[in-house]
Amino acid sequence: QVQLVESGGGLVQPGGSLRLSCAASGSIFSIYNMGWYRQAPGKQRELVASISSGGSTVYADFVKGRFTISRDNAKNTMYLQMNSLKPEDTAVYYCYGAQLGWGQGTQVTVSS
Repeated sequence: QVQLVESGGGLVQPGGSLRLSCAASGSIFSIYNMGWYRQAPGKQRELVASISSGGSTVYADFVKGRFTISRDNAKNTMYLQMNSLKPEDTAVYYCYGAQLGWGQGTQVTVSS
């Protein structure tokens, strides 16, 4: 069974940057569509960005131009580069893989 493990979250000041990683166990990572979601307190979980097995990407409007999703199939890892972070980006960020399920989440807090 493939497991997804996120890392890279933390506390950052407004305008700062973080890079999240999602490492997948197993050797068939490359065939799955993947995505990053986030959930802020009291809000529903929402899609941040997705990347297909072929590398096509989709972004939520609220992160366009600031976040970049990527994947390294040789390392079984997906990334989310987050720049120009805002306080409203504060949330638990989850990695998701189609037919793989969810990671445990990593907290991102943007605050001065």
